[in-house]
Amino acid sequence: MSELALFVSAFLAATILPFSSEAAFYLAITNDMPILNAMISASTGNILAIILNYYLGYFLYTKTKTKLLSSKLGKNSFSFGHRYGYYALLLSWLPLIGDPLTLVAGLVRLRFVWFVVIAGSLRVGRYYILTLMV
Repeated sequence: MSELALFVSAFLAATILPFSSEAAFYLAITNDMPILNAMISASTGNILAIILNYYLGYFLYTKTKTKLLSSKLGKNSFSFGHRYGYYALLLSWLPLIGDPLTLVAGLVRLRFVWFVVIAGSLRVGRYYILTLMV
């Protein structure tokens, strides 16, 4: 697996698409991709995707809110993110609920810098923990 393929899979996984970047990351490092290259590729793709999610929530407020509230998971994410704000971002690394929380961060207008620091560092940390497990 190439760095570009890992980047793309991590990017797609951090959008609302049902995709697992962890499996691609695991495959990359078990097939002799240098760990640093895998960390940079996966983290960069994942962070850029959560930034996209944030801005979709921020700039397409009405459309994004309507789409998000059309599912039970989206409603729960919106309610949780609206109620707890930055603290909700501590769960943004989790599968299923994490990606909607990054949209909610834009919807509720959390400060972008803090959003990137909190959610981005957790995304990097998740891949680091995976390297320790392999």
